Amino acid sequence: MITSTDKKQVLIVGAGPSGLMMAAQLLRYGIQPVIIDQKDGPTNQSKALALQARSLEIYRQLGVIDDVLSRGDEAKGLKFHQEDKVFELNLEGAGNGQTEFPYIFMLEQSKNERVLLNYLTNHVCAVSWRTTLKSLKQNDREVEAVLVTENGESTVNFEWVVGADGAHSIVRKLLNIEFKGSTYPQYYYLADLTLREGFKKQVVQVFTRGHSLAAAFPMRDEGRFRFIGALPENMKSVDDLSFDDVRPYLEQAVGARVEVSNCEWFTSYKLHHRMAESFHLQRCFLIGDAAHIHSPVGGQGMNTGLQDAYNLSWKLVGVINGQYHSKILNSYQEERMPVAKQLLKTTDKLFTIIISKNWLSIKLRNFLVPLIIPKIWSNDKIRGRFFKMVSQIGISYRHSSVNVHHSHLSSVKAGDRLPYLEFYDEKKEETTDLHSWFNKTGFTILVLGTFDERFLFSIAQWITLNYPQGLNFFYLPYSKRNIAFFHQFHISYGQKKLLIVRPDMYIGYMNDVVDLEIIGNYLKNIIGWKKSG
Repeated sequence: MITSTDKKQVLIVGAGPSGLMMAAQLLRYGIQPVIIDQKDGPTNQSKALALQARSLEIYRQLGVIDDVLSRGDEAKGLKFHQEDKVFELNLEGAGNGQTEFPYIFMLEQSKNERVLLNYLTNHVCAVSWRTTLKSLKQNDREVEAVLVTENGESTVNFEWVVGADGAHSIVRKLLNIEFKGSTYPQYYYLADLTLREGFKKQVVQVFTRGHSLAAAFPMRDEGRFRFIGALPENMKSVDDLSFDDVRPYLEQAVGARVEVSNCEWFTSYKLHHRMAESFHLQRCFLIGDAAHIHSPVGGQGMNTGLQDAYNLSWKLVGVINGQYHSKILNSYQEERMPVAKQLLKTTDKLFTIIISKNWLSIKLRNFLVPLIIPKIWSNDKIRGRFFKMVSQIGISYRHSSVNVHHSHLSSVKAGDRLPYLEFYDEKKEETTDLHSWFNKTGFTILVLGTFDERFLFSIAQWITLNYPQGLNFFYLPYSKRNIAFFHQFHISYGQKKLLIVRPDMYIGYMNDVVDLEIIGNYLKNIIGWKKSG
C-alpha cells in the first residue's frame, strides 16, 4: 500500500452528472479536486434525458451553454393517447418571461457528461477511472481515504469528501447513513430505438390502454426515441430479457405496430424512492442519487443532483479558501434536504396514480384527464406555475438560516432565486437581463434606485478595503425606460432596494435601506465571512 503525505483538498467519488458538476464548479473557483469512478470510462448510454431551465441557467453561468444547446432539442409538445382519446399540450412558451430558457430541453445524460468532461479537460482536471473507494476515516481535520486501482491500494488524506456515487453509494455505506424508503413492486423496461416512421419529433408521447402503459421521448438525432413502459407480471421471471420480448406489449400500449430499424440500448429495472437520513456528516457530503432517488416523473432526478452540486460547491470553496466559517456548510443539508423530501413526496403521488391498476385511478386517467387537463392548460397563469415547478426555477430557500429578509417586498424574498428580468442598460445602450450580470464568482451587492455618486463610490471603496476577493458590486439607477423592471421590486421614483446575491444566484439578503454596517453584519454574522485585514 502506498501512503501519500500530501493532504489534498477535495475527493469526489463518482463521475456522473452530479460529480462532474461538482468538479466543474470547484474548478471555476480555482480548486483542483480529485475525482474518481469505478467505471472504465464515461457512459455511452443515454440514461436521463430532461434538462430543466434551472440547470440551463447554471450552464450559462459556467460558460458552456452554447455547447449544451447544440447537443439537444427543445420538447415542444406533450401528447396523450388514452384509449381512443388523443390530446396534445403545447409546451412552447410555457415559461416565457421567467427565464432565458422557457422550455424543457431534451439532452441525453451521456452528452451532458461530455460537456462537463470537456470543461474538466480544459481546466486540466482528469477523472481517475477504474478507481474505487475502499474505506474512509475522518476526524475534525481531515478524511483518510483508501483508494484501489489496478496497480494496488493507496492511502490519501483529503480535507473534504463528496459522495456522488449513485444509488448504491459506497460513501453513504461507509458513513453508515441509512437510505430510507421503498421499492415500487412493478418492473419497467427502457429502450432507445431508431424508428422508420410514425412518431412526431420534439413531442413527448404518453400511451395508456387498459393496464398497458408506455411513453416515448424524442432524442436529437432523426428517428431516435426513448421508450419506457411497464412490464407485465409474466415477464418478471424471464432471463436475458430483450426488446423483442417486450415489443408486443409496447405495441399493445401504442395501439399500432412500432417500425424499428435499430435498438441501441435495452434494459429492465425496478424503481425506488429513497432518501439518505443525512446529506452531511463531519467532512463528508452526499449529492445526487447518493442522497436521494425517486421515480422519473417530471424529469427531475439529474437536475436535482446538478443543483445539489451547485449549492454545495460555493460554500465549500469559501471554507477551503478561509473566507467563510465552516458553519455555512450546515446550510447545504438545511436547504437541499427539504427540496429532496418534497420531490420524493410529489413524484411518488403522481407515479402511484399513473401506474395504479385501481379502477378509480384508471377511470381518472382515461376519462377525466382528457376532459380536464386541456382546459386547465389553456390558462396562461396555470401554464406558468406548472413551468415554474417543473423547471425548478421555483425552488426557494426562504427558511434557510443564511438568508435574511428585511424588506417590505413579499412577492420576491431573500431565499428566492434571483428573478430573470430584462432591462435596458443605458450605459452600454443595449437590452440585457439581470442574470447576465452574475457570471462572476462570489457574492454580489446589487443596489437599485437613485443614489448619490459619492455614496456609490463609498460602497465600492468599502468593498475594496474590506472584501477585495469574492464580493462584486452592481448598481442600476431608476429610469422610466426600465419602469417595468423596477415595478417587479416595488420600487417607485425615490425608493431604493438592496440585494446581496449569493454565488448560486439566490438572494441572500434584501432590505429597503442601503447601509454598509448592515451589509457587513450580514456577511460576518450570517455567512461567517472573515473580513480581510
